[in-house]
Amino acid sequence: MILAAAQTNPGFLSPSGVGVAFLLVGLVTLGAAIVSVTTKQLVHAALWLVVALGGLAVEYLLLTAEFIAWVQVLIYVGSVVVLLLFGLMLTKAPIGRSPDADSANRPVALAVALAAAAALVWVVVDAFSTTWIKLDGPAQGSTGVTGEILFRHWVLPFEALSVLLLAALVGAIVLSRKKPEGERD
Repeated sequence: MILAAAQTNPGFLSPSGVGVAFLLVGLVTLGAAIVSVTTKQLVHAALWLVVALGGLAVEYLLLTAEFIAWVQVLIYVGSVVVLLLFGLMLTKAPIGRSPDADSANRPVALAVALAAAAALVWVVVDAFSTTWIKLDGPAQGSTGVTGEILFRHWVLPFEALSVLLLAALVGAIVLSRKKPEGERD
């Protein structure tokens, strides 16, 4: 009787193939994010950021939110990282190891990061510990539901972000321009 109930309704300790894949991709994504933050080479950091953001897109695919996964690839991997790399190239940032990328404040930064992560986990668990996802109706990752939420509640933040990215691109172009011979600061 108990064995039949366990086979029809698997619990937390009997993961499916998707659950195992989700965990493995999550570990790879976490590792890429850590390497992206801790490397001393700026271009390598940007490339590890591509791996971390691509891992998030795979996680969305595993959660059957295909639209969100493709938005992740197109917007973040395709646009933001390319903008970051162009910014590095246009501002003549050092390509190799950068002595400016290292600091003696690493222990303090690690303590602040761990405290912020713990606070974030606590807030999310506290906010969503009693929330249940409704499985009937349209899937939460579907295009219709996502579009309705984005264009009804999140239009202003997306427009503000687009203006911010445009300002960063214009700033990088202005900083990279060479001054004419006779012009002074």
